[in-house]
Amino acid sequence: MAAKPKVLVITGFGLNCEAETQTAWELAGAEVDRLHLNDLLEDTSQLGRYAAISLIGGFSFGDHMGSGHVFAARLRHRMMEELQSFVDQGGLILGICNGFQIMVKLGLLPGLAGEFGRQRIALMQNDVGHFQNRWVTVAFDSASPCVFTRGLQRMDLPIRHGEGKLHVPDKPLLRAMEEQGCVPCRYIDPTSGEATTVFPHNPNGSRQAIAGVCDPTGRMFGLMPHPEAFLYPFNHPQWDRRASVCCEGEPGDGLHLFRNAIDAL
Repeated sequence: MAAKPKVLVITGFGLNCEAETQTAWELAGAEVDRLHLNDLLEDTSQLGRYAAISLIGGFSFGDHMGSGHVFAARLRHRMMEELQSFVDQGGLILGICNGFQIMVKLGLLPGLAGEFGRQRIALMQNDVGHFQNRWVTVAFDSASPCVFTRGLQRMDLPIRHGEGKLHVPDKPLLRAMEEQGCVPCRYIDPTSGEATTVFPHNPNGSRQAIAGVCDPTGRMFGLMPHPEAFLYPFNHPQWDRRASVCCEGEPGDGLHLFRNAIDAL
């Protein structure tokens, strides 16, 4: 039997989704280690042990100076070379919610032309002006190279964030992201199935209804919704209604993103 891919879940300083993220990867078939950021920075060579990294949800450093800013700064100044090497060697990185914010501020996404370390896009305060905690529906682009979303069409997922509005500062950059398949998922109106910028189906006013971004290789992916919070059918707020159309024994929809990653590895 082949060895299970090893995944690193980085914890600490206000991040709080480590348990469900670890469970998601393990259910998908990975061997998972949880490591506090300080312990990782003590020995950054530890990255070489892993095939994938998870940057998880929460409120790192209390969201001071903007969500994910302080956490990203520590990574940039202490282990950017190691992260670059990890990516160059084919590693996967998944950032969820605060983890997505960290990836954006760190300059890992959108990663066009392999350019890392300089922030090109931003995740800003929700248009409604306050924190949102609700379920949304997202649709996936089958043409995107994103390894996490392969074969997926749409799913309901929970969101919980105050700064999730994706802002792309110039049209050429947005066009390049679109052309290279770097927008693998968008918020949609669940009735029409169309991408939307209208609240509440789009909870933050994100430009072009963008809910997640990947790099051109598809190996780095960040999204605001929480797939790790939908691992079992009964996680869904309408699980009893959905039970009549779901197959018995099927997992929650969010698990499919993690299984796709393991398949890719």
